Amino acid sequence: MTTIPAQPAGDGSALPAAQRASDVLSTRVVLRIVLTVLLVIGTVALVWLLWQPIAWIIIAAFVAVALAGPVNLLSRVMRRSFAIAIVYAAVLLIPIGISALVLPPIVDQGVGFVNDLPGYASNLQTEVQKNPNLSKLNHNFGVTKEINRIAQNAPAKIGEAATIVRDVGSGLISSIFAGFTIYILSIFMLSRGRSWIDGALSLRTGRESKAASVALDRMANAVGNYIAGAAIQATIAGICAFIVLTILGVPFAGALAVLYGLLDLIPLVGASIAALLVLVVTLFTDFPTASIIWIVYASAYQTFENYVIQPQIHKRAVELEPFIVIISVLFGGTLFGVVGALLAIPIAAAIQIGAQEWWRYRLEQQDDEPTLPAATAASGDS
Repeated sequence: MTTIPAQPAGDGSALPAAQRASDVLSTRVVLRIVLTVLLVIGTVALVWLLWQPIAWIIIAAFVAVALAGPVNLLSRVMRRSFAIAIVYAAVLLIPIGISALVLPPIVDQGVGFVNDLPGYASNLQTEVQKNPNLSKLNHNFGVTKEINRIAQNAPAKIGEAATIVRDVGSGLISSIFAGFTIYILSIFMLSRGRSWIDGALSLRTGRESKAASVALDRMANAVGNYIAGAAIQATIAGICAFIVLTILGVPFAGALAVLYGLLDLIPLVGASIAALLVLVVTLFTDFPTASIIWIVYASAYQTFENYVIQPQIHKRAVELEPFIVIISVLFGGTLFGVVGALLAIPIAAAIQIGAQEWWRYRLEQQDDEPTLPAATAASGDS
């Protein structure tokens, strides 16, 4: 008969060892939490300090993605370096050409407009006096009196405007430097970006690398299609506005059309702001005929753009729900101003595509996990 040796009682050595292990584990957990919190705070602080160059890099990435389509098209018939040089030369020369064509008339006609303001104000006052309802409102609120005062003082403000232009010169130089930096960064990204991405993807396994490559390609296509569609939309808006303003005989129609097209790039509110600015000009040219026609046209075109042009762009490019579009524009505009509003929709589309591809990758992983046969599972349970 085998006897079992008696266990020592009251030793207590096992309990202190477990307690020491628990204390060490608790210390490690606390240190890990503290280090994680410090790392997060340090990262946020670093991003906050470097936000301006980070924003330039983000904008440069969008520019590179937007110009990848024309570069890829030209690279089919020539070397890629030549294609990049031609596309970026066009990007640099087109704004210079537009500025050379538009800015001198804007300056000349702007000065003429300011000098003619007293006459416009007098015509407006005459039209108001012809209408009993408008005359009553004018009598109660003194609208034309205030307009006349502003019109009479406007020519004297031109000298002050020159002083303001001089004061904002430093800001203009900073903007030019930022634009040039973004321009150069986008050239590097477009010429070497794909090799950088392929190098980063090669560090992962085959399936992960393939999933990430598919997601990045979808993001690039969505961003490129959206930017191209927005540019086409703004061009159509500017051309239509120029035709209508020319027919109405509104002065500096070309400058106003360019302004209308540029503001139309801002989602949701850009076209409305541009239409309001043009409406102010029509009030001093051919009130009320030109103003009424412009209001009707702007309302009709805005409806056409909202229900025909923009849905096609969003459907083909970003595939976002209208609610997500509105929320993303509000967040982007609140955080980063006009630039944030412009980039909000493609960024939201990129986030959505990344989430979709990540979820698809997870589902494929779950489907490929090996499952135990029923017989093996039953024997294991027994």
